[in-house]
Amino acid sequence: MTATGAGTDTGTFGLSNEARNLHWLLSNLVEEVPGVHAVAVVSSDGLLLLSSDPGRTAEAATATAERKQGPRGSSADLATIVSGIGSLTLGAAKLMDGGGVKQTMVAMEEGSVFVMAISDGSLLGVHATPDCDMSVVAYHMALFVGRAGHKLTPELRNELRASVEGAG
Repeated sequence: MTATGAGTDTGTFGLSNEARNLHWLLSNLVEEVPGVHAVAVVSSDGLLLLSSDPGRTAEAATATAERKQGPRGSSADLATIVSGIGSLTLGAAKLMDGGGVKQTMVAMEEGSVFVMAISDGSLLGVHATPDCDMSVVAYHMALFVGRAGHKLTPELRNELRASVEGAG
């Protein structure tokens, strides 16, 4: 699995260096962390900015369907889940005067979902296997957030949104 367009000249063609760098960081997160199925970065208003969408090609979609990895459908489903979890936990934190939400983890019988806040209000979401090493996933998510968070300027978010909308 690779990030949408990451590692290919055609998928990142025309994107800025910053956008290509974020694609590369996302691709590394998916490829280097054992147990990670899919990753999505969602803007503060719930729009998909970046994903590891394995369903972008017919071959990848077939492989994904056979393995039943990731949420049903595509990265849009993961983005919806991440946005919903982010909204729910933010509301809970406000009700409990808990401050900002840093990370949320949902453990299920057949998988795990992690959501981590990015400095600009965006969210990083990861869908992983149920037996993944949660501390390793959280560590690599924190690395991504640390490297990517300050780069998500309004201009870059607009560029990423446009590239996702153009690819879909």
